[in-house]
Amino acid sequence: MTTIESSPDTVMAASSDRDADSSSMLESVAGIFTSTDHKTTGRLYLAGGLLGLVTAVVINVLLSVERIDGVDTVLGFEILPQLVDAQRVSLVFATLLPLAMAGCVAVVPMQLGARSIAFPRLASSGFWMWFGGALLTAFALLNNGGTLGSEADAVGLFIAGIGLMAVGLTASAAAVATTIFTTRAPGMTMRRIPPFSWSALVFALGLILVMPVLLGTLAYVFLDHRNGRTGFGGNEGIFTWVGWIITQPVTFLFAIPAVGVLAETAPVVFGKRTPVRGILFAGLGLIGFAALGGVTQQNVQNLPWSGSQLNVDDVGTKLRGLVPFLLFNAVPILGILLVLLVVLQTARPEKDTRFKFAPAIVFAFFGFGMILVAMLGNLLHAADDLALQGTVFEEATVVYVVYGAALAAMGAVIHWAPKLFGATFDSAKVTPLALLGLTGTILAAFPLYIAGFLDQPAGLAYTDDDLVIWNLISLVGHSLMALTVVGFLGLLLLSLQGDREVGDDPWDAQTVEWTTTSPAPRDNFVDVPVVHSSEPLLDLKTASGSNDRSDT
Repeated sequence: MTTIESSPDTVMAASSDRDADSSSMLESVAGIFTSTDHKTTGRLYLAGGLLGLVTAVVINVLLSVERIDGVDTVLGFEILPQLVDAQRVSLVFATLLPLAMAGCVAVVPMQLGARSIAFPRLASSGFWMWFGGALLTAFALLNNGGTLGSEADAVGLFIAGIGLMAVGLTASAAAVATTIFTTRAPGMTMRRIPPFSWSALVFALGLILVMPVLLGTLAYVFLDHRNGRTGFGGNEGIFTWVGWIITQPVTFLFAIPAVGVLAETAPVVFGKRTPVRGILFAGLGLIGFAALGGVTQQNVQNLPWSGSQLNVDDVGTKLRGLVPFLLFNAVPILGILLVLLVVLQTARPEKDTRFKFAPAIVFAFFGFGMILVAMLGNLLHAADDLALQGTVFEEATVVYVVYGAALAAMGAVIHWAPKLFGATFDSAKVTPLALLGLTGTILAAFPLYIAGFLDQPAGLAYTDDDLVIWNLISLVGHSLMALTVVGFLGLLLLSLQGDREVGDDPWDAQTVEWTTTSPAPRDNFVDVPVVHSSEPLLDLKTASGSNDRSDT
């Protein structure tokens, strides 16, 4: 099914253009709140995700400072429980999820040749619900809420805030999924949609699957907290029952769009059509199997699988645990390896091909690598006999996922900046940031892998002096990531203020969004494009003889 739905505001285009030209601050602010342009909603999600990333990095720096001295405290014992809660919520709900949703909402309709996202007001409302939930959650933590908070009303507000963020993200995900199913340009079959749009579909459907499970569990936890506190453990039982949403393997589902960024940029850089698209799509879909860990609420940390001593008496138990272990932990790894295989096949040199460097792929590749390291680490963490449960090893895995996805999101911003902002980044200035971000991510997370094997417990309390060095290195890593974020935001602001002329297709790309102007107009396209292949723009260049790059 392929249809094109115009924006509900198309009939008001002339009036909207006049409003856009107005210099009134009030009208500009009102336009942000009331806009149904999916690109505006995507930019709002991007701003929220970058703000969440800044917050998460600062919190990680503070926690690392506390861990350098395992006895004394710098910030005070009374706020440490809220700080630990804020770390995980800011990493997943305030950074990973909004950054992933930003690209899906802003880019997917253009990639499909659609004039608008399906249900644009639903997508916009989803952002404001997410943003409101984030504010409620932050307010609750500041007022002694959270999983170890002593203020009952603030704890209830904490639960409500997470629930509201989940509702908002689900609403936007529903708009993205509906867009892919119903608003594709004529001729664009499901097999022809770009890789990033396919990753967005898997991500959106995964959210629609897992978030209702989260909301149902939150309802039980809230009722238990407000009443007897016997069935679910009150506020101390919150993460016991809903913690699966902020840990592995569910976070791999939230990182799928980051994997899609690499799959999208590789053909552009290497000047080739995406080979074996079916394998690529299957790989992205297999990563989505991580959603099963959330829907079934399986505690994969305690599966009876041995990573070391296997004895005869325990063989039956271990074999029974092998199936869910592989399903939740190994299948996503298989999926990401399939994506890597296709990317490497795309990068293989061939006759008459020409490499065209684009800084976005550096961020995307580094982010992809960090997510793969996180998946491999989770495989170890889920092996019960390694005794990594309850240590900082799991936290390191989350940091790898979130920081890796953040690097890929920076690459996505660089790649689609001409369409979203009418600007381009200076490659010479932005590429070193990718190296800085990679170094920061490794130094922030890998020492905690080592500390996990040395039995450093999760949280803050420990007294082993041998662990100080690893936490000090982690502090350096988080500090480098902070510099990366600040540098990226600075270059983004500079690019927005620059007066360089931006071409409609600065990357010599292949997909349909690069046929419109930069920046893209409100309704994306003057005329609805007609698609005849998976790389329609490349076909046009080949037919006109303007492209000397291989189309094989």
